[in-house]
This record gives sequence, C-alpha cells and structure tokens, in this order.
Amino acid sequence: MNNPNPPRAHRSSLLTFAFCLLTFAFLFPRLAPAAEILPLTLQQAVHLALQQNPDVLLARLDEAKARHAVREARAPFFPQLAAGSGLAYSSGFPLSIEGAAPSIFQAQGSQFLFNRSQSFRAKETSEMAAASAHSTAAKAEEVAFRVASTYLDFERATRAVAAARAQIELAQRLERLVDERVQAGREIPLELTRARLNTARARAALRQLEAQAELLEQTVRADLALGDDVRVASVETQLAAQLALPENQDAAVAAALAASREIQRLESIRRAKQFQVRAEEGARWPRVDLVAQYALLGRFNNYEDFFRSFRRHNGQLGLSVQVPLFAGRQIAARVSQAESEVSQTSLRLAAARAGVALESRRLFRQVEQADSAREIARLDLDLARESLSVLLARFDEGRVSLREIEQARLIESQNWEAYFDAQTAASKARLSLLRQTGTLEASLR
Repeated sequence: MNNPNPPRAHRSSLLTFAFCLLTFAFLFPRLAPAAEILPLTLQQAVHLALQQNPDVLLARLDEAKARHAVREARAPFFPQLAAGSGLAYSSGFPLSIEGAAPSIFQAQGSQFLFNRSQSFRAKETSEMAAASAHSTAAKAEEVAFRVASTYLDFERATRAVAAARAQIELAQRLERLVDERVQAGREIPLELTRARLNTARARAALRQLEAQAELLEQTVRADLALGDDVRVASVETQLAAQLALPENQDAAVAAALAASREIQRLESIRRAKQFQVRAEEGARWPRVDLVAQYALLGRFNNYEDFFRSFRRHNGQLGLSVQVPLFAGRQIAARVSQAESEVSQTSLRLAAARAGVALESRRLFRQVEQADSAREIARLDLDLARESLSVLLARFDEGRVSLREIEQARLIESQNWEAYFDAQTAASKARLSLLRQTGTLEASLR
C-alpha cells in the first residue's frame, strides 16, 4: 500500500529546493542586471559628450563665474544701500558706533559717479570673461576631438574583432582540411600540429583584440558620462564624404587663424591687460561718489545735553570727492607692471599665431599623406584577398601546399590590420584639420 505522506527527509529536501529556487529568482535580477546596449554614431557620441562631459561642464561653470565677476565690477556704479542700527546707551558725550553717531535706525547709500579706475577695471573684467568664453569653446572642441578620436579607435577595434573571428573560422577550416589529409596519408602529422598552433594563435589574438575593444568602449562611456548599466555599440562611420576640408594650405591657414580659440583668448587677455594699464593710470584722477545717510536718534544718548538742539530724524545727501596726492610713484610702478604684462601677452599672441599657421600646414599635408596611405592599403588588401581565394581553390585541387595557404592567410590578416589602421589614421587626420580650422563641431552635426 502506498504511503500518501512522503518521508520527512524527502519533504525537507523539497522545501530546501523550493527555498533556494525562490531566493535565486529574487536575487538574480539584482546580482546580474542586463546592461542596455546603446548604438551610437560618431556624431551622436560627440553631441552627447558636449552636453554632459564633466570637463565641458566645469569649463561652463568657470565661464559663468567670470560673467558674475563682470556684474560685481559694475555694481558700484549702481545705487548701493545698507540699513541697520547703531543702538547703544551713552553715558556722557555720545561717541560713535563704527564711525556713525549712536542711533536707533540708520541707512547709508552710495554710488560711483566718476571713478575712472573702476570703469576700466569693469572693462578689464569683461574682457577676461570673454577670454573665459573662448576657453570654454576650446575645451568643447578638445572634448569633441577626443571623443571622436576614441570612437574611431573603438570602431576600428570592433572591426578588427570581426576580422579576427573570420580568421579563426578560416584557421579551423584549414585545420580540418589538414586533419583529413593526414588521415588520408597525404600530409605528415607535423602539419596538423602546425595548423592547430595557428588556430590557437588566432584565438589568442582575438582575446587580445576583444580586451582592447572593451577598454576603448569603457573610455567612450567615461567621456560621455554614461553609467555601468549602459554599453555602447559603434555604428560604421563614413567621414570622407561629409567632411568639407579647405581647398589648399593657404585656405587652411587663413581659416585656422580666424577660428583659433587660443588666439582669440590671448587677444581678449591682451585687451584686458591694456584696460588694466588704463585703470592704474586712472588712479591719478579724482573720484566722485554720491553718498546719502539717514539716522533715527534717541534721547537716551544725551544729545540734548551736549548739543543746542535735538531732532529725531536726520539725513544728508551729497558728494564725496577724493583727490589723490603724492601717489605718483606708487601708481607709476603699477602701470609699469601692467605694461610688462601687456608685452608678455603680445609675445605669446605672436607665438600662438605662428604656431597655428605652422600646425595648419602640417595637418593639411598629413591629410594628403593619410589619404594616399589608405588607398594603397585598400589595394594591398584587395590583392591579398584575391590571392588567397585563388590559392584556396588550388589547395582543394591539391595543387598548392599548406604552407603557401598559411602564408597567404597571414598576409591577408596583416593587410586587414594595415587597412583598418590606415582608414582610422585618415579619419583622425581629417578631424585634426577640422579642429584646427574651427569647423569640427559643425561638421559632426
């Protein structure tokens, strides 16, 4: 007769299994979350980097600080008002509280009417804000170029991984063919060992390329400020047809000089230093301020005991005029220091212009050389692929040795690598020239 109740040990095993199953089902989604695959083109990656890259965001914050400094420098030319109290009890003659008579309530106002030094200080700060804006634009161009360059390396690594996998398939095919020939007595066992070695080398090369591609993908994610729950997938990029390059070297130099953020930054700094000179010179001029003051006085400060009359409400409105005397030596020293900074900035500006012109010519030649190298690499690859196809057909007919096949396969693999490198180098050369001429962001929209 069957026992309707299972044994206690059996029930315990079932409960343990059920508990483990539920625990695994509950924890597995948290322990191994599926990463989202985000396909991105080069243009999309650059656009995303310009929106959320930390370096760009920090540069924009510095620019905002510079704009606020301009407002601070101009603020004294607008009415300034402060209100408070100088409440105190006086015993004897009413003394002053922070330079003012003791009062229940007091208010003070001021405004610069004529301050030549501060006027040029405000203009100097405005030019420094413009220099900060040029620095922000330069940082954005730097990040765009860095992301685009890394993306091209990532795309090249992805293609190399695909080519390495194809090489493994070919190596395995050759290994099977050699095995069949060894079994038939048409090849010695040594050839089979060599074929297995080639397959193992192909697998090792694939693992190395996959590790490189993974590192580049992580670099792209870091530049785009993406989390670990997002994986980036590259999309094939064709830059040659969409990037408009200058017609010749002179056009490249002219465009680079007109668009150079470094030159514009130095020009703004030089103008700022020139305003600094005039601000130091303006210290020789008189200063005129509009001043106003109101005070509500109390009888408990003994004003009636020491003054003929007492009024609770008191106010004054007038001008404060300050004329500098015997300050020429100090002012002249500051002016000389500011003029030295103008000269230094002018020298840096001249050197920057010469460097931009020279770099533009070098990059233009580099683009021409990279295009030639890419075309040669493509022709070499076509020749290697056709040669390998012919040799494989002859090998099936027994008219070609295995070593010739291996040599042709090695040549094809090397030519694939050379073509990928040449293609990436040509694209990077174009990006470098576009960055130099200030058209990189517009070209990648």
